[in-house]
Amino acid sequence: MRFVIIGAGRVGLRTARALADSGHEVVLIEGDPDAVERARNEGFEVIEGDGSLEATIEKAGLDDADAVGGLTGDLNDNFAACMVGNKHGCRTVMRIDEDYREDIYRKYADEVDEVVYPERLGAIAAKNAMLGGNIRAIADVAQNLQLVEFTISEASPMKGYSISELELPGETRLLAFGKREGAIRLPTADDTLDLGDRLIILADFDKLGDVRSIVVGDSERAVAGGI
Repeated sequence: MRFVIIGAGRVGLRTARALADSGHEVVLIEGDPDAVERARNEGFEVIEGDGSLEATIEKAGLDDADAVGGLTGDLNDNFAACMVGNKHGCRTVMRIDEDYREDIYRKYADEVDEVVYPERLGAIAAKNAMLGGNIRAIADVAQNLQLVEFTISEASPMKGYSISELELPGETRLLAFGKREGAIRLPTADDTLDLGDRLIILADFDKLGDVRSIVVGDSERAVAGGI
């Protein structure tokens, strides 16, 4: 997947690393020359300029992007970036820094898909906000392994099938299962995969695309790991 992040500061760069480590393509937009240099030294593609301007953001190729994250320290810049991303049909994530503003922006910014407060969240949570959908990264277990929670939706190919019929690719393992309203537990062969059920799967990044196709289908835009 392709992500555009406005802001290559502490939050933006950490989120970019988390996404890139999972095999995703990340483009950063940053106006500060020092921050641009740091990000480029880490191997990221960086567009230097004002990330609140549509002309600058469009240089990142929004028509091919899955999500836009306004992750700078300036809330107004983040809001403007999300409006541009929404115009191009991207999922939008907006960073805020003060609790009381969350209610304001949730009320008036319907175009923003998710509001995040990084001071309360780690990089994995910021990454999940960018990814969205019915897939949630739980932890990066190792450089090439990720623990991911998949939720069965109406579009899931496995909806209505049993655990015994679930054939996962090699280098992946189903570790736990939870019914929609139930606790996470060890799966049994007779468990049926119904709407809202959750599968906890350990997978190599290179196999997450295959797992995605099997469990949630190719119609899901927002995914985790190396998909």
